[in-house]
Amino acid sequence: MTAVRPVFSLDDHAMDELCGQLSAAAQRWKNVGDWPAESLAACANAGVIRWFMPSQWGGLGWNEVDQTNGYLRLSEVDLTTTFIITQLMGAVRRIAGSENQQPADRWLKKLISGEAFATVGVSHLTTSRQHLVKPVLRAEKTKDGFCLDGMAPWVTGAPHADVYVVGATMDDGQQILAAIPRSATGVNPHSGAELMALTASCTDRLEFDRVMIDESMLLAGPVENVMKSGTGGSTGGLQTSTLAVGLTRAAVDYLVREAEQRKDLKAAATELQSSLRSLEAELLRAVGGDANCDVADIRGRANRLVLNSTQAALMAAKGAGYLSGHPVNRWCREALFFLVWSCPRPIADAHLCELAGIA
Repeated sequence: MTAVRPVFSLDDHAMDELCGQLSAAAQRWKNVGDWPAESLAACANAGVIRWFMPSQWGGLGWNEVDQTNGYLRLSEVDLTTTFIITQLMGAVRRIAGSENQQPADRWLKKLISGEAFATVGVSHLTTSRQHLVKPVLRAEKTKDGFCLDGMAPWVTGAPHADVYVVGATMDDGQQILAAIPRSATGVNPHSGAELMALTASCTDRLEFDRVMIDESMLLAGPVENVMKSGTGGSTGGLQTSTLAVGLTRAAVDYLVREAEQRKDLKAAATELQSSLRSLEAELLRAVGGDANCDVADIRGRANRLVLNSTQAALMAAKGAGYLSGHPVNRWCREALFFLVWSCPRPIADAHLCELAGIA
């Protein structure tokens, strides 16, 4: 990739240059061995991490609306790299927002510059493996800190991270959150699972075999519902919907371009474009703090629209879109990701009813 200039605002021409480079490389990120290091480096050089951080943490202080528009632009051109960045940002925000300054002193500068990579392992505290009686990752108090044993499922970039922000549960139900370096004895990241899409994100389980952590690694806890404590944002929510809308943009733009040459596509392209614009407006109102917006409704609409638009793009592309290597092929598979990524039970149940034709 060519050198990337820093992006200080969404209106910068450098933003178009960055998106152009990400788009050109996106089709390369297919397998576990295709970790998008080049695209992540381009984002680091453009200062993307700083978009999502307040000035006191070394960020640009973009407001929530600008941050969301930034994610929309990135996910429209390269969902794999953008998804990885959301997980990196989840770790960065937790490290930066901790009352314990030691992890920030050790990691923050390296993470912002792209010299190091961080990711999160917290899905087992919120949506994944909640049906199990015994926590999948357990913390035991020791005289020097805590001992972690078990595993964190669904850790994006597991084999590539330098530090993991993970949550673990104690016998009394309280939880801790810690920034654990890859170099810690007993940390074993798996290489990446073969997924329907986003395989190059190298998402897999992260195992802990009696890993000892001390005060210098602790971010929060012990406390009940540690993900709701401190500063650093929450999981899922509008961010997941944002990436779904970004992917929808790619599919709808494709349809609109095809409709310029094919009148039979005009009505569908116009309707989907109208639905997209309406959803984008609602999403931006929600992130801007409009209390009248329903986050669950936005997520449901985003899921439906990303599925409908990518399948419409496939019908427009015909057989060519069914071939491996065509962007529509990738978009259709990526759209299914939103049925499983941080998808709350009520939204999943409502979609199942729609699929089954149940009113």
